[in-house]
Amino acid sequence: MKPWVASFSVVAFSSLASSAGEVPLPKFRPVEIDSKIEIGYGIAVADVEGDGKPDILLADKKQIVWYRNPGWEKFVIAESLTKLDNVCIAAADIDGDGQAEIAVGAGWNPSDTTGSGAVFYLMPPKDRTQKWDAVQLPHEPTVHRMKWVRQNSGKYQLVVVPLHGRGNKDGEGAGVKILAYEMPVNPQDQWNTKVLNDSWHLTHNFELKRNSGTSRADDLLVASKEGVFELQNGQVKQLAGKQQGGFQGAGEVRLGKLPATFVTTVEPMHGNQIVVYTPTSESNGVWRRNAIDSSLKEGHALACGDLLGTGSDQIIAGWRGKDAQGKTGIRVFTALDNEGKNWRATMLDDNGIACEDLCLADLNGDGKLDIVASGRATKNVKIYLNERE
Repeated sequence: MKPWVASFSVVAFSSLASSAGEVPLPKFRPVEIDSKIEIGYGIAVADVEGDGKPDILLADKKQIVWYRNPGWEKFVIAESLTKLDNVCIAAADIDGDGQAEIAVGAGWNPSDTTGSGAVFYLMPPKDRTQKWDAVQLPHEPTVHRMKWVRQNSGKYQLVVVPLHGRGNKDGEGAGVKILAYEMPVNPQDQWNTKVLNDSWHLTHNFELKRNSGTSRADDLLVASKEGVFELQNGQVKQLAGKQQGGFQGAGEVRLGKLPATFVTTVEPMHGNQIVVYTPTSESNGVWRRNAIDSSLKEGHALACGDLLGTGSDQIIAGWRGKDAQGKTGIRVFTALDNEGKNWRATMLDDNGIACEDLCLADLNGDGKLDIVASGRATKNVKIYLNERE
C-alpha cells in the first residue's frame, strides 16, 4: 500500500531530515474482517475469553458483537437492547481475572434530550461466545460515550458522558451530567451513581489520562462546546477554548507525548480540523494551538500512539464524510520536531473506509501498535497491521 504524503508537510520534512535523521514512514497492511456492519458506532479492544489475545468489540446499530483473535470469527453478545440504536461500548478487565467486563450505551437519539438513552452492563455466560444478559442501569438522556476508569482504590467505575444536558436545545440549557457508576458485588443489584461535572455542553467525547505507576485515579479530558478540560479529583483545569483564537468547540480529544505532553482534537464537533495543543510557560496556563490539517469532512475518530517506535506518539485521525476530493479515510500525523510545530501527514486508507471510530492495540503480540477501525458508509471493520521494520 503506497503511502500518500501531504504536500504541505513535505517541505518541513525535508528541512529537518538532514539534521534530525529521516523520520520513518508508517507502513500498514489493511485487512477487512467484516464487510456487513450497519454503522459501527464504537470500537474497543479487550481480551473477551481470557486466552491472552486481544479481541475486537463493536457497538453496531442493533448488535453488540466481538471478533475472536486471530481468525476474527464474529459472535453476537447482545442485540436489540432498545428500539433505537446502540451508540457506545466500554470493555476492559476491571477485576483482574483476565476477561473483559463490558458495558454499552444505547437508545441513541440526540434530538430527544429528555427521553432517550440507555446504559447496560452485560453479564457473561460461561461460554462467552453465546448471548450475554443485559442489566439495565440508570441513565441521563443522550448517552454517548463511556469508559471504565480506575479509582484511587484501584477499583474501576464506569464513567458515562452524554452529548446533551437534560432538556437542552441546540446545545443550550442545563449542563451535561457526567456520571460515575459504582459496580456492586452483584452487578444485578443497584449501582450507585455520582455526578462528576455538569458544567459543559455538547460533550462529544472524552479521554483517560492514566497515572500509571501510582495509586492515583485516572484523570479525564473532556471535549466540549466550551473547550477541552482536565477533570482531576473534582478539580477542573481548562486546556483549550476560545481564548486561543480559532476554537469553535471540540468533538474528539486524545492525549499524546513528543516527549512532552500534547493534546489533540477534532474541531469543531464533526469538524474539518485536526488541532494540536502544547503547553507553554505563559502564566495564564493557555496552551499553544496549532491546526495541522483543515481538510477533513466529518472528522469522527482519533487516537495517539507510537506506531513508528520513535519514542514519540503519532496522531491517527479518521473521517466519515467525503472531503473536497470525494474521499474518506484515515491519516497518520507524525511530528517532525519535539515541540509539535511541524507535522507530516500520511494517508493509510485512501477511500477504503468512512471512519466512524478507531483505536490502537497490539493485535498479534509483535510489540507494534496496530489500528482497528469501523466504517459508517462503507459498512466495514478493518484492521491495519503494523509492518514497520
